[in-house]
Amino acid sequence: MEQLNSFLVDANSWVNWPMFILLIGGGLFLIFYSGLTPYRFFGHAIAIIRGKYDDKNAKGDVSSLQALSAAVAATVGLGNISGVAIAIHDGGPGVVFWIWMTALIGMCIKFYSCSLSIMFRGTDSEGKMQGGPMFYITQGLGKKYKPLAIFFCLSGIFGFLGVFTANQFTETFMSVVQPSETLIEMSDYNWKLTIGIILAIITSFVIFGGLSKIAKVATAIVPFMVMVYLVAVIVVMVLNASQVIPALKLIVSEAWNFNTIVTGGFWGLVIIGVKRAMFSNEAGLGSAPMYHGQSRNDEPIREGLVAMLGPFIDTILVCTFTAVVIILSGAYLEDGSGIVMTLKAFRTTLFGFGDDLLMVIVTAFALSTLFTYSYYGVKCLSFLTNAKIGRFYNHYFVIMIVFAAIASLDLVKNLIDLSYALMVIPNMIAILILAPKVNAASKKYFSKLKHEKA
Repeated sequence: MEQLNSFLVDANSWVNWPMFILLIGGGLFLIFYSGLTPYRFFGHAIAIIRGKYDDKNAKGDVSSLQALSAAVAATVGLGNISGVAIAIHDGGPGVVFWIWMTALIGMCIKFYSCSLSIMFRGTDSEGKMQGGPMFYITQGLGKKYKPLAIFFCLSGIFGFLGVFTANQFTETFMSVVQPSETLIEMSDYNWKLTIGIILAIITSFVIFGGLSKIAKVATAIVPFMVMVYLVAVIVVMVLNASQVIPALKLIVSEAWNFNTIVTGGFWGLVIIGVKRAMFSNEAGLGSAPMYHGQSRNDEPIREGLVAMLGPFIDTILVCTFTAVVIILSGAYLEDGSGIVMTLKAFRTTLFGFGDDLLMVIVTAFALSTLFTYSYYGVKCLSFLTNAKIGRFYNHYFVIMIVFAAIASLDLVKNLIDLSYALMVIPNMIAILILAPKVNAASKKYFSKLKHEKA
């Protein structure tokens, strides 16, 4: 385990900069190249998810709202609750500012990537419609770019494992329930193994049901649990209103701390923010286009605008609330990382039972994230082989849930960071090359929209 973790740390140091340049540099280019289109039509995006522009005759398996809910199911979850805590633990409060900046850039990246997912849809070996980076690479760029698609899918086979979610759910259960004291006396290792097996069994019931079942479960669970979580953090902020502004000021002031003790100095701080934001909202990663590519929508720009809302909901809103609670509670000054830090913050600020409430929320988020990630992994393996073999990914996925439950946080975090960085590279290259096609479609779409309103 230690040797594997050491290898992952070294590998991450090599891929951090290519990932950073493509994600941030490429994202900034897209913002200016788009003429701020995603931001200017934010209200129009809200109207789309309300169903105002739904076309029942359009091709696809799920509605735009279901696609957004399922994509958000994979992003609004433990990335927001424990991922933010890990970021603050590793880089201090200032890292949150760089999470915000990455999220704003991510909104534009998702606009382009999910527009492309509708523009260049393909079919699998069973003739079913599919979307995602592997298809807009091969359909949009041509067969000579197929190695990029293969590289993306090979990285995705590891990146889309639910290891971080399973690990942090297990830590939550161990911290809140303390099963050896309240249930049955066993070693922590045996309890973690037991939790992993139970979580794997529950996940199996849903993931072997396919996309439609995943979309229905995610659409049912996620909006409600997001609201519960937001209400909880808003209550905390109202009860501690005098400390909210100082917490936000600390985030902004520490963001420009050039004397930071973070490894790599100031740029090390920025990279932590970029990585945790990418983990939180997955912009540039290429996961969301797999879901949005199967929306009942034949209009690429419309789907891109819907997808753009993901980073806003996930990071600008949810991550900020989490960060403020962690900072104003003082939990970030104590030992502990990941979900343990957030649990301490909620226990301190919500009358001593906040950690129990968070346990319920984490359970829902963990399950919805696992359901969604399994789907992504199946699509990667299906592209590399065929749809029949692709389904075997779910067996591998379930086994890895058990492994993650007993693994260390560092090992899990480094595995996901490396896999994500490797996925960003081919995906962002494709998006940047295909950006002119999105701009052309965007010009046509908004011209038509203006004509219809006239």
